[in-house]
Amino acid sequence: MLTICVFYSCNKAILSDKSTDFTQEFLFTKGIEGPAVDSKGNLFAVNFKEEGTIGKIDKKGKVSLFLKLPNNSVGNGIRFDKDNTMFVADYVNHTVFEVKSGSNKAIVYASDSTMNQPNDLAISPTGVLYLSDPNWAENKGKLWMAKNKKLTLLEENMGTTNGIEVSNDGKKLYVNESVQRKIWVYDINTDDSLSNKKLFASFNDFGLDGMRFDKNSNLYVCRYGKGAVVVLSFLGKTVREIQLTGKNPSNITFGGKNNKQAFVTIADRGCFETFFIE
Repeated sequence: MLTICVFYSCNKAILSDKSTDFTQEFLFTKGIEGPAVDSKGNLFAVNFKEEGTIGKIDKKGKVSLFLKLPNNSVGNGIRFDKDNTMFVADYVNHTVFEVKSGSNKAIVYASDSTMNQPNDLAISPTGVLYLSDPNWAENKGKLWMAKNKKLTLLEENMGTTNGIEVSNDGKKLYVNESVQRKIWVYDINTDDSLSNKKLFASFNDFGLDGMRFDKNSNLYVCRYGKGAVVVLSFLGKTVREIQLTGKNPSNITFGGKNNKQAFVTIADRGCFETFFIE
């Protein structure tokens, strides 16, 4: 079950069906993306003030510069592994960077010039990365795996691959296609390869962007252009839809106490919006 919290009064939640602002508008560029929370509860996103940066956001929504990526790189997806290493997809130089815990220096983890533009990242419980790789000009996309500092192409000739997420038990991978408005699910094999591709959900309007599972294995999907986040059950059925102020949510993550606070990056407003779940 989902509840949306707007503000607190006398330690009691006042409920609404809409999100609220977490950061000031336009502190980030329209390329705000890759929201991720580290093991210490810090929130991060790409393109703070200018392209190619990563911003760090404290619990009160104050943003500071965390790092600037090298070689004119521009980040998109961010994920953390169990050791608190940050991984960043760089769509300019076809690279995945890693930033070790306690460092603010990005070093190359893996790179492949045949990628279109690595976009969103997902990470398995064992630390294997899966990457969406859209070709927006041709409405096509690829799917990659990054393991032991090596990139492996898993599938090509897909639709415009974008949002990507691993199930909480690490057994399934979910990938959406923005233009085609479909979400696919794969079994993750013991060697981290994929099999048994099936259609999980489809939509008749608006785009799809970043996705995340909550602790109850509900999948939260950003509806780009609709100004909403749709919540899907493990069967792919719509449970709830949260209305946002901005129209172009690009990605979502969870953090805060007991991971009950959602943080949504809003491209058209250059900021974060937030809501709470039960």
